[in-house]
Amino acid sequence: MNTVTSRDGTRIAFTRTGEGPAMILVDGAMCVRGAGPSDALAAELASAFTVYTYDRRGRGESTDARHPDTGGTAEEWARASVEAEVDDLVALVGHAGGNAHVFGHSSGAILALEASLRGAGITGLALFEPPPAGGDADAELLERLRELVRAGRRGEAVEAFQAAIGLPQEMIAGMRESPFRAVLEGIAPTLAYDTAVANGGDPARYAGVTAPVLVLDSEASPGLLRTACRDMAEAVPGAVRRSLPGGFHDVEAGVMGPALIEFFGKAG
Repeated sequence: MNTVTSRDGTRIAFTRTGEGPAMILVDGAMCVRGAGPSDALAAELASAFTVYTYDRRGRGESTDARHPDTGGTAEEWARASVEAEVDDLVALVGHAGGNAHVFGHSSGAILALEASLRGAGITGLALFEPPPAGGDADAELLERLRELVRAGRRGEAVEAFQAAIGLPQEMIAGMRESPFRAVLEGIAPTLAYDTAVANGGDPARYAGVTAPVLVLDSEASPGLLRTACRDMAEAVPGAVRRSLPGGFHDVEAGVMGPALIEFFGKAG
């Protein structure tokens, strides 16, 4: 197992494959290595890049020096949590040689933007459906998730998050018997991290990003997500927006991979 140590001592587990310029893939919520879109995408990209996939803190084989029961107000906790996850990505960029392209999926897109603002050596950014800017509802969800995790009610935390992102109740109920349910409950504390990331994702914040940026969405995603992509592309100077054929909040690796190779090939 390959690991890199983040600033607070958290060990971030990663897999490296392929050969070429470094590219780091940042997952969204409810994903770990081996159970999410990154592995298939890495296989598509490995002919052109050295691709890094990793378990975000508190997931899979990565540790976590923080936890949703950490004290402080919800706002203070959220700000520190986002900073910690950005530290993790910065550490990976450093391990990759100090410069890397980054592809961020959903909340991972916001982490990529935050790392770029910090001057993390990101040479190009591709963002797939960054979540809409947060508001009161996200702030309430964050506190609710922290309460449920503190009480050991991880299944309820998973379902609260699923409902908040728009999954139908019948789908949520059907997933209770899924073999992957135990994994979701295991990483339930990290759902508060994703909520904190989304809550801070105001597009205007990223007007200072100077790296080349591609904002991607799926043609089959709902209007709310596609509008958020439009807003982000308009807010980031020089950003390019592109829609790809796909499903709900998802584009197959065989479609996404060539689009990324084309963009990052031009980005240098």
